[in-house]
Amino acid sequence: MKIKLDMVGIVVKDMKKALNFYRILGLEIPEQANQESHVEVSQNGFRLAFDTQEMIRDIYGSWEKPAGHRIELAFLCTSRQGVDETFSRLMERGYSGHKEPWDAFWGQRYAVVEDPDGNLISIFA
Repeated sequence: MKIKLDMVGIVVKDMKKALNFYRILGLEIPEQANQESHVEVSQNGFRLAFDTQEMIRDIYGSWEKPAGHRIELAFLCTSRQGVDETFSRLMERGYSGHKEPWDAFWGQRYAVVEDPDGNLISIFA
């Protein structure tokens, strides 16, 4: 039996706030999805899903707010300038930066931001 990673799910407190953040990162998500309790976005054969805390509570029988940084989502920009521009757009819209853009020792332009639920999201080129 062969297993393939197909989807990563993110639990969100407020679907609209979460989806607006990921729209700025370039994900194409219809506005009517803001009202859903489960949303999936497919990109290059991979799915990113968003579930409300209430949906997860129904599925698993409980929901406890996690603590700590356990997983990273990293978004590839087409240029180093794209990293800076994406970071700036997010800051202008009131999102939190965890680490401003910098030139990493491994050669990439890199920045880290927080999504509305406190997940650290990397942006790089």
